[in-house]
Amino acid sequence: MDFSIASILLLDGLTNGAIYALLGLATVLVFTVTRVIFIPQGEFVAYGALTLAMFQTGKLPGTVWLLLILGAVAALMDATLAWQRQRAALPALKACLQTLMTPVVVAGLTAWAAPQQFPLAVQACLSVAIVTAFGPLVYRVAYQSLEDATPLVLLIVSVGVHFAMTGLGLLFFGAEGFRNPPFWELRLSLGPLTLSGQTIIIFLTSLALITLLWLFFERSLYGKALRATAVNRLGARLMGISSQAAGQLSFAMAALIGALSGLLIGPSTTVYYDSGFLIGLKGFVAAVIAGLESYPGALLGALFVGVVESFGSFWASAFKEVIVFTLILPILLWRSLRSGHSGEE
Repeated sequence: MDFSIASILLLDGLTNGAIYALLGLATVLVFTVTRVIFIPQGEFVAYGALTLAMFQTGKLPGTVWLLLILGAVAALMDATLAWQRQRAALPALKACLQTLMTPVVVAGLTAWAAPQQFPLAVQACLSVAIVTAFGPLVYRVAYQSLEDATPLVLLIVSVGVHFAMTGLGLLFFGAEGFRNPPFWELRLSLGPLTLSGQTIIIFLTSLALITLLWLFFERSLYGKALRATAVNRLGARLMGISSQAAGQLSFAMAALIGALSGLLIGPSTTVYYDSGFLIGLKGFVAAVIAGLESYPGALLGALFVGVVESFGSFWASAFKEVIVFTLILPILLWRSLRSGHSGEE
């Protein structure tokens, strides 16, 4: 291996690592706020890329129907809960309409825009809006009633949600893979490296999103509320912060990050209905490196995972996934030896 090959592999690894960094940050965010190890994070990636692919063909994305179904189920749950609390029809109807409003508006806008063949940027924004709307609904349907359950129960639920979303992805998108067009056709030659416009967009988008997340948690009231919930759920409740609202907001942010990651990775690889699982697991490895609690650690861990994957694919392409996922074993052993053991709650 000479310097030119190493530099190409390093650039490729850092590019993939920037995507894994976003997924790792989303995993840490969801876990710290809700204690959910959100395995289906990768499904948001696949849904984002495949929804944009459906827009490219001029068809109505199947995710619209799934969004309406989830919205109807969540609205029915909210209406039932409101009826049980107040025994009145008006609060139940109000809760139902509040839950249905966002899915119906997004679905209606998508149904109108799908055959119009709008520019790629508009289609990308619509794809992000559809997938982001999934986040709070997934939390409401699958997790909100179990928010006081043990992390093991929440993990089992996450496995079930993953299989459900994968199966629904096969139903709505089919088994055929799609590759989206790049957002920028630029090609820059820098010595042995060829820097594409899509690579630049990946780095800039990842950097911008990480900066916005930092500003959100440091400067905004909602961000501080999420931080308070992550530090002490009971204390946050006593201060008037709704753990349910915090959970829905964290899932919405995770869905937004997943959708953006899908749009970024779509032009560089063919995405299938089940492609998000492996991508999401690599983000999870980065989050584990960070101990599922540190955002800077997740960022550094993701870049490390991307570089290891890139060089591993060069030396032993058949075992590149094994190499990446084997990283988790020494990291868990190291963390186990460094931390004290406590009894199970």
